[in-house]
Amino acid sequence: METKIQKRKLGNSGLEVSAIGLGCMGMSFGYGTISDEKEMIALIRSAVEREVTFFDTAEVYGPYINEELVGKALEPFKGQVAIATKFGFNFQDGVNTGLNSRPEHIKKVAEESLKRLKVDAIDLFYQHRVDPNVPIEDVAGAVKDLIQEGKVKYFGLSEAGVKVIRRAHAVQPVTALQSEYSLWWREPEEEIIPTLEELEIGFVPFSPLGKGFLTGKMDQNTTFDSKDFRSTVPRLSPENLKANMAFVDLVAAFAKRKNATPAQIALAWVLAQKPWFVPIPGTTKLHRLHENLGAAAIEFTADELQEINAASSKIDVQGDRYSGGSAKMINR
Repeated sequence: METKIQKRKLGNSGLEVSAIGLGCMGMSFGYGTISDEKEMIALIRSAVEREVTFFDTAEVYGPYINEELVGKALEPFKGQVAIATKFGFNFQDGVNTGLNSRPEHIKKVAEESLKRLKVDAIDLFYQHRVDPNVPIEDVAGAVKDLIQEGKVKYFGLSEAGVKVIRRAHAVQPVTALQSEYSLWWREPEEEIIPTLEELEIGFVPFSPLGKGFLTGKMDQNTTFDSKDFRSTVPRLSPENLKANMAFVDLVAAFAKRKNATPAQIALAWVLAQKPWFVPIPGTTKLHRLHENLGAAAIEFTADELQEINAASSKIDVQGDRYSGGSAKMINR
């Protein structure tokens, strides 16, 4: 039986979306392959049929082709779904040349994203990465202008640190922060999540399945195509994969007990943390989409959650979550 996906509110902003969203990046960016457009449109529309109302893209995915795909797929559902996209990079001849969150650039990107997404307003407009050369007040001010013009509905930040979040929020209320978060990347619990709770900002975890690791579909012999960004992730190198398998074993043991899959356990754990967390697992496979959405039906008792947390805190994660260049983009 297919369960109805509950809705969740991102912070106190009034943006209400399905408890699980769909990250669309991997359909045309990051894994070295570009999926068949017709198949991906069918996948996105299948998600809508299953009551997913929150879709995540960005101009940098491609660049541009991911927004175009999402725009085509969701055109028939205008007003029924929320599309989040992101600004903050410069492109020259289709190549990403680095960060750019200057106000005039943000406004130009908004106009272009609106066209590609085929919408009258961007539901949630994230700064993709903090730009150290532009005061966050100017960034928030530019988005505030776009909101006043009716071109953007809500403002978001991605991978920002506590000080940046507070300064931005003072200029234009931040609706959501998107950051990596999963059973094996819990760093946001230290400072980020308490700050979001205090300011009533929603949290959108990306890579809630640990870039696929927590699904149990990888082992120490797994290798990635050189064009797959995961080939550069220290945490997923062969020697670290082997050391980190303890996480997979933990999740798999719980999956058996709960009559679920490891992916469903990993997602249900994220959902169980706070009622204002909305994870956005990505996939290019229809059966994975249905599997992921099944996580919404899994409930943990307080004892089970405590047991998972206690067991996972004893595992020492090996390897960083990003390598040099990508790591430098995370400006906390």
